[in-house]
Amino acid sequence: MNQSLGELLPLGIAVLISPLPIAAAIILLFTPRPKPNAAAYWIGFVLGVAAVLAGLSLLAGTQDLSSGSSPTGWVTWLKIVLGLVLVGGGIRRLRNRPAPGVAETPRWMQGIESFSAGRAFVVGLAIGALNPKNIVVGIAAAVIIAGSSLSTGTQMAVVGIYALFASLGVLTPLVVAAAMGQRSDEILQRWRTWLFDNNAAVVAVVFLVIGAVVAGKGIAAL
Repeated sequence: MNQSLGELLPLGIAVLISPLPIAAAIILLFTPRPKPNAAAYWIGFVLGVAAVLAGLSLLAGTQDLSSGSSPTGWVTWLKIVLGLVLVGGGIRRLRNRPAPGVAETPRWMQGIESFSAGRAFVVGLAIGALNPKNIVVGIAAAVIIAGSSLSTGTQMAVVGIYALFASLGVLTPLVVAAAMGQRSDEILQRWRTWLFDNNAAVVAVVFLVIGAVVAGKGIAAL
């Protein structure tokens, strides 16, 4: 289990450092019911990430990927392709990043100031599950989980730990607000501005680093 987590958690950083989902959590903290809304959003996000990874892991588990067997060629090439997809996505983000101060608000964040806890939960669930970056990283993580010798129950526990770790970025604003109260308002607003202004650059760097690691592991197995 520890070995699987050691391989998985670096991948989780790509989900953890997600500027726009974190910014959404900050905005929810300035709604009429800040903490319930932000908490519901975080819970939805955790469940979305966990559900996708669990499904992908069960699907990958239909193949013999255990460490006791020789690695299959398609798994090796899958890692290389996924890594190159992430690297390509990072390069595209860098090339197409907006000028400072002109970043557009995504459609899913429009009207977020008026979200109820229920709607915040649904949006968190959708962002955690359907974000293309989360899916690509989830496929790479699922291959690692399915390739372990862990029981199904233990694999699902690993999925839960991964999802909680990957959600720490979304959880952080809520923790800061709970710990500091109104004193956190100025800090959170500065964070929100920085996240919007630097979203493309942050995501690009994460894509490049994680993509290079995933592709490198695939190339090493050739």
